[in-house]
Amino acid sequence: MPESAGTPILGSMRERPIGIFDSGLGGLTVAREIMRVLPGESIVYLGDTARCPYGPRPQHDVREFVLQIGRWLSLRDVKLIVVACNTATAAGLALAQRVFDVPVVGVVEPGARAAVKATVNRRVGVIGTVGTIESGAYSTAVRTLDAGVTVFSTAAPRFVDLVEQGLRLGDDSLEEWLAPMGDVYIRSSFYEMARDYLDPLKRSGVDTLVLGCTHYPLLQAPIQQVMGPRVRLISSAEETAREVSDTLTARGHRADGMDRTELFATTGDAAEFAGLGARILGRQPERVEHVEPAELEVLLDSGLAAALAEFEAEIA
Repeated sequence: MPESAGTPILGSMRERPIGIFDSGLGGLTVAREIMRVLPGESIVYLGDTARCPYGPRPQHDVREFVLQIGRWLSLRDVKLIVVACNTATAAGLALAQRVFDVPVVGVVEPGARAAVKATVNRRVGVIGTVGTIESGAYSTAVRTLDAGVTVFSTAAPRFVDLVEQGLRLGDDSLEEWLAPMGDVYIRSSFYEMARDYLDPLKRSGVDTLVLGCTHYPLLQAPIQQVMGPRVRLISSAEETAREVSDTLTARGHRADGMDRTELFATTGDAAEFAGLGARILGRQPERVEHVEPAELEVLLDSGLAAALAEFEAEIA
């Protein structure tokens, strides 16, 4: 059953923040796009960097994290939750939508929808973490939208490590970092890695490639160079931001921006998160707090645990 505390008055709901979470830094690509599209909205973001990456973890563990962080965001009175992590979306979006009494938006369906619209030859590639690819979430979402589209998927987990290393190379902004990255990584380690991951998709003749991990848009330039100019790259950040905007507009919950606030939190080192996050956001976050993983774990109470057990029994 959803968590319900009554229906707030409309004005109060408009003033509430949007809650966003990811396993770490990658979801900041989604947060940045949401803040660009909805500049008047307050934001609460949690990056679970201490337990990152989610991709190799069992889906049961990821679902527990989704419920813990969803409850943490709910306690901060958010009006909508964005699961800005492909692995967490694949594992736990449907569960979160059942449990929490505000809209919960993931990143898989918006990306799949954009890919279906973009493909001409109806051959779509998807790269993502092991967890995302093994879940089949993108294949299912694409086929639900257009059963005639063929999906070719491959896990590219080392891309996440490459992004994390790249963010730590210096203090440049995201745009300054991306500018030389194509040449740097195509000439060195990136090319060998990318060839292993992307050549099978190129041989399959895909004309559209979904970047099915929120870290991957930070490698968009070199991925495009490997795939070639005829392949359209799809980042779900833009589509997710559009869905958030449409949802809030339809419900009459768009903020007026008069009292906008933002809070960023991490289960890792707050100073490091602020520094690396600034490179993705293009500016220094206003406020970054540390949250102990234990603080999240205790939020998985008996009610949430029961909802998780029921959900997993249904899908077993």
